[in-house]
Amino acid sequence: MADEEPDVPVMCPECDTETTVPLSDVESTLADHNEEHHGGDTVATVTPEIKEYIADLVAEDLDLLD
Repeated sequence: MADEEPDVPVMCPECDTETTVPLSDVESTLADHNEEHHGGDTVATVTPEIKEYIADLVAEDLDLLD
């Protein structure tokens, strides 16, 4: 269904976990996990491949790759 929200892969290297969450829940899910398990330190994050992909899209959109 086209109206479905995409899932985003997130990971925590210290907990050795990886899962997917709806895009709208990424920020709160990561903040809650990091607060509960890591004293608020930014440990769990969006997977590096997704971060790189988003950075490439932004750079392309801003014509920074030419």
